[in-house]
Amino acid sequence: MMQLHARLKKMAGAVLGSLLISAASTQAQETPKLTVGLMATLSGPAAIYGEHMRDGFMLAVKQSNGALGGLETNVLITDDKLDPDYAADKAMQLIEVNGIDVLVGVNFSKVMLAVHDPVVRSRTLFIGTSSGPAPIAGRACNRYFYSTASQDDQVHETMGRYASLKGYQRVVTIAPDYEAARDAIAAFQRHFKGQIARELYPKLGQTEFSAEFAQIEEIGPDAIYAFMPSGMGVALVRQFHTSGLKGLIPFLSARTIDGVSLPYLAETAEGLMSASPWAPNLDNPANKRFMREFYRAYGYQPSVYAAQGYDAAKFLHFSLELTGGLKDTETLISAMNAAPFESVRGDFRFNDNQFPIQDFYLVEGVRRTSKLYEMEATARVFDDVGDAYSGSCRM
Repeated sequence: MMQLHARLKKMAGAVLGSLLISAASTQAQETPKLTVGLMATLSGPAAIYGEHMRDGFMLAVKQSNGALGGLETNVLITDDKLDPDYAADKAMQLIEVNGIDVLVGVNFSKVMLAVHDPVVRSRTLFIGTSSGPAPIAGRACNRYFYSTASQDDQVHETMGRYASLKGYQRVVTIAPDYEAARDAIAAFQRHFKGQIARELYPKLGQTEFSAEFAQIEEIGPDAIYAFMPSGMGVALVRQFHTSGLKGLIPFLSARTIDGVSLPYLAETAEGLMSASPWAPNLDNPANKRFMREFYRAYGYQPSVYAAQGYDAAKFLHFSLELTGGLKDTETLISAMNAAPFESVRGDFRFNDNQFPIQDFYLVEGVRRTSKLYEMEATARVFDDVGDAYSGSCRM
């Protein structure tokens, strides 16, 4: 780590030295403004994820007095409506009509896959904050795209490793019947050394799981692994709580129990394990400030989606500070590769594909007060790990 810090310091010095001449030529000019397009899902049942991400990003803007990197910052917030075609059109409108300098955000993979290519082809800087599909981390990686979120497979890989470390030999998996969910189960198996006793794929939108729990009881596995996002996950966890299996069969999950779903699950989620690159109790100064000021600003507990949005704004802020306020894309990219960025996750740096190298934790929902529940990191499962696709990235 000492060598890494020394290398980054050297890189930062080189970047600053190369920018001094350009900075001097702009001193007499009026300080430019920064225009950010923030794209999130802000309507429909999934809007809560976008709201968390938006609020995290905007908190960091407020902390900089509305001026990221010293530049007066205008954030154009856009609802992608969870519609890939609509989102792609809105992204290009932000670039071609509104003249944004940077696009940030996107909650869901199907939207990211639609938006990514046209944005990076326009040579617009794009910072992803939630979705990290495999192609974008691998063969379709691009120098104009950074992510402050993990690659999509990594939380599932984390739980696969944890299941192996616990010595579980037979696991039943359960996930909705669509392609991305099957990819999640495949990612779990990448690090799970035991046997998948059965793969259960209820229909997308299903909220009654008695038949699935009957099968699980009959099989008697060492554990259950669930990828069941949004309302399906809330229904699954609540029914597991009353199924008679809780306390008998360990319940492992990812993207099922998190800071978004936990307020609805409350005591039904206590003792159930999940995976995350971040948790409210991570002990570092940046995270403590984030937790304190987020609740003060918005009156609710942040989730990992809020944390990743916050990190995106801080990353942009420190990169712009390093350029001395120069916002042209090529100069900013050079600075981003050397910016002294302090993540709420603590140990954090960018891989060759510009996705994070970071730690992953075992987390569980815990009761803080009679009404407050939080996700708590209880063990580090991966230390300083990159994603499985970075080796395919060629920039």
